[in-house]
Amino acid sequence: MVGRSKGFRSSTRSKLKKGYHRSGIGKFLRNFELNQKVLIKIEPSSHKGMPHPRFHGRIGVVVGSRGRAYIVQVRDGSTYKKIIINPEHLVPFSKQ
Repeated sequence: MVGRSKGFRSSTRSKLKKGYHRSGIGKFLRNFELNQKVLIKIEPSSHKGMPHPRFHGRIGVVVGSRGRAYIVQVRDGSTYKKIIINPEHLVPFSKQ
């Protein structure tokens, strides 16, 4: 018997659902400063530079850039992880 697939986007039907809204080009052209807090909100129409779905909805800090992408430090349990993410998957975080 064959086991089920455990691919990169498995069990993300509701998490990576786009809906009917279109994305503007502004998402892809965002700039972030060092030490800026960002919210990781995955844009499902862009697969390049997409973080693992476990980080969707997490808040991190921009610690550097690599080409067009940003290096974001996120807390995962008791450790901190650095993730390389394209700007369309990031939203500036502001506490209200």
